[in-house]
Amino acid sequence: MRVVSSIEEAKALEGVEVGLSEWVVIDQNRIDQFAEATGDYQWIHVDTERAAAELPDGKTIVHGYLTLALIPALTGSFVEVRNLTRAINFGANKVRFYTPVQAGNRVRARVKVLQARRRAGALLLTSETRIEVEDERKPACIAETLGMYFFDEQV
Repeated sequence: MRVVSSIEEAKALEGVEVGLSEWVVIDQNRIDQFAEATGDYQWIHVDTERAAAELPDGKTIVHGYLTLALIPALTGSFVEVRNLTRAINFGANKVRFYTPVQAGNRVRARVKVLQARRRAGALLLTSETRIEVEDERKPACIAETLGMYFFDEQV
């Protein structure tokens, strides 16, 4: 785990791969829960019988946005930001889905820090996250994400 206590320390991580997560299985139950939370019940995600009959490998496909939503859980232990008062998701510059994730696949995240800058008195951290699928050449997703980290200047 990397430790960052200031914007200057974060700048030293530019261009550095800061973490590779453990593999996580994406099962049908998780897919169904995501469908319930978002209202996205497209059959390719939730209809296992139809998927078995009509999809190339006979398995449902994970929602792209579920794949994207896994980023905080998969990457949360890569960098510890100390002296932090709050952190917010500032968005994404670019998100691309390259390989479908199927029910039962294992995925993991790989993160590289692209840029660390001061913005509005905080650290604006731009990172590239690759969501990899076990035994697949191409990643499921590559996302360039932005996080804002506000430090306690009193410390």
